[in-house]
Amino acid sequence: MTSAVLVEELTEDQWRRYRDIRIAALESDGHAFGSSLEAELRYSEEEWRSKARQYVGIIASVASEDIGIMTVENLKGDFGATCWIGSCWVHPEYRQHGALRALFHFIDLQATERNWKKQGLGVWIDNEIAIKAYEKIGFVTMGEPEESTRKPGLFYQRMIRDAVI
Repeated sequence: MTSAVLVEELTEDQWRRYRDIRIAALESDGHAFGSSLEAELRYSEEEWRSKARQYVGIIASVASEDIGIMTVENLKGDFGATCWIGSCWVHPEYRQHGALRALFHFIDLQATERNWKKQGLGVWIDNEIAIKAYEKIGFVTMGEPEESTRKPGLFYQRMIRDAVI
């Protein structure tokens, strides 16, 4: 992969890009998310637009192809988190090529201005690949695993990271 990773914030009017990469993520790695492909395929345009208003959607692309996504939500979270990262995914062909790092670099650049200085996320406890990827960019596990309210019987681990400013 020699092409640079471009990262940008999506607007509500770009809801189709948000939908398309989210559906691609669920098709590829649905087990890694709290929602399901079946549920999100039924979303209307207004539901996608609502999500675009609720979360800050960040998308990574290479050569005009969308290859990664994350959402950011401001909140007062566990362990001092000021924002929560969700829907984090990179297309399998682009993993270990800097896309995840580029997504987090993008939010780090805005951390002070947007109160994203202490970033939190949750990852399924059996998703060792994701846990290792998050650890490589500075996340540490915090607290004990918690049972999911969306998927009872499954547990996630909270992880926290200070923005690199």
